[in-house]
Amino acid sequence: MAVFGAYGHTGRFVVAELRERGYAPLLLGRDRDKLLALAQPGLEARQATVDDPESLDRALNGAVAVINTAGPFAATAAPLIEAALRAGIPYVDVAAEIEANHDTFTHFAERARAAGTMVVPAMAFYGGLGDLLVTTAMGDWTAADEAHIAYGLSSWHPTAGTLASGAVSGRRRGGRRVRFTGGRLEYHEDALPTLEWPFPAPLGPQKVIGEFTMADVVTVPSHLAVPEVRTYMTAKAAADLSAPGASAPAAVDERGRSAQTFVIDVLVRSGGTERRVVATGQDIYAVSAPLAVEAVDRVLTGRTKATGVVSAGAAFDAPDFLRALSAHLSLHVPLSTFS
Repeated sequence: MAVFGAYGHTGRFVVAELRERGYAPLLLGRDRDKLLALAQPGLEARQATVDDPESLDRALNGAVAVINTAGPFAATAAPLIEAALRAGIPYVDVAAEIEANHDTFTHFAERARAAGTMVVPAMAFYGGLGDLLVTTAMGDWTAADEAHIAYGLSSWHPTAGTLASGAVSGRRRGGRRVRFTGGRLEYHEDALPTLEWPFPAPLGPQKVIGEFTMADVVTVPSHLAVPEVRTYMTAKAAADLSAPGASAPAAVDERGRSAQTFVIDVLVRSGGTERRVVATGQDIYAVSAPLAVEAVDRVLTGRTKATGVVSAGAAFDAPDFLRALSAHLSLHVPLSTFS
């Protein structure tokens, strides 16, 4: 199992998760010294860069799948997907970049389907987890009027990769903001509203930034008929992210997780009926590792529902997938949700 960007913040969590599950991760990245520093007995490290296709081919030789954890994904996703297609192996990434994920669906859907392989973008906290939760909340619905995903983060200390990816996305948008409305992505310059979101106890109502748009606006509509997908972020976390000199996450436990906690409150609405699912956990970067690894494990063991470029909710049995993450996530489904 190859991990590109293995020595990065999220990459290290992915490597650790693979080892816990009995896999021998193949460590890939452009910095040979960092790779060698991470390598341990029984683990192989191979240097590769996205601007050298031959190096990627050599790096993926013998691999059964590749997980891309190296952003900005606007630069890394396409070359790695190309290499995975040449190698005939599945590809999973943890991209939170809206445009990069949209590019993956746009440019690789037909080729991946024709190859009979799977490409699963945004298989992480943003994009993948939200999609699994929305799909679970939908239940037997095939369509809904709206999907709302509210992120209740206690704080947000961004990694260097998050900041770099955000800068790339900002340049691609020309400083504009993005929303998903009327069944399509729309760019705008409107100021983002500050609202209050009724998170369940113990978090309770919080000020949130409305239209704080995340990768869920790509993953959810890729397979669900929901013309309005809106995401929200707690105002405190949004301020942390944009603060000058924002500090990186600091480990507080043996797993290397930060003290950050999160609540994701998902609400889908069809006509006058609402359905809701809530997930809670610790450290948005750490939880991306079991999400990505569980996805690859299911692909390799044939527990999938589709081929080609697919989001988490389209690729997997969403409720079952979330139950498999019970060691990392707590799921709450209000009794009235499916009444």
